[in-house]
Amino acid sequence: MDETEFWEIVDGTREAAGGDPEDHADLLIERLTQLDPDSVVDFARHFETRFVRAFRWDLWGAADIMLGGADDESFDYFRCWLIGQGRHVFEGALHAPDDLAALAAGFDPETDGDAEDLGYAADEAYERLTGVRLPDLELPQPEAPEGEPLDLDDEQAMAARFPHLWARFG
Repeated sequence: MDETEFWEIVDGTREAAGGDPEDHADLLIERLTQLDPDSVVDFARHFETRFVRAFRWDLWGAADIMLGGADDESFDYFRCWLIGQGRHVFEGALHAPDDLAALAAGFDPETDGDAEDLGYAADEAYERLTGVRLPDLELPQPEAPEGEPLDLDDEQAMAARFPHLWARFG
C-alpha cells in the first residue's frame, strides 16, 4: 500500500461517516477487513508513522488550545483525529499548526479532536482477518515530543505563538 492509497482509505471512510470519529473508526475497520493482512499491516505502518510525526510540541500546543487542555492521553487521541482529517489537514497542521484555526473550520471541542478508536482500527481489522494480534511494526517511538517545549499554562506565550487558534478557542 502506498501513501496515496492510505489517504484514500482514510478520506473515503471519514466522508462516509459524515465526520463522526466513532463511525469513522467502524467504517475504517470494515474497509480494512476487505484487504489482505499484509495490506492491513502496511496501513498500520502508514498510520503509526504519521502518529509519530505529529508528536511535536507545536501540535501539542495547538491541541491544548483547541481542546481547552490536553494531557498525554488526549494529545494521543488528538493526533489520531488529526490523521483522520486527511492528508490536506494533517500536512497543513504539520507545516503550520496555527493554521488549524482555518483547516479545521468546523471543529467543535465538545465532539471533535478525540478519535482514539481510529488508532486501533488496523489492529482490530488484522485480528478479525487472522485471529491473532497485529505484529509489532518495529517503528522507533520517540521519548519526548519534537521541537522546543512549550509551557501550555502560559496563556500569554500560547496566545502569541498561536494567534489564530487563540482568537478562536482561547
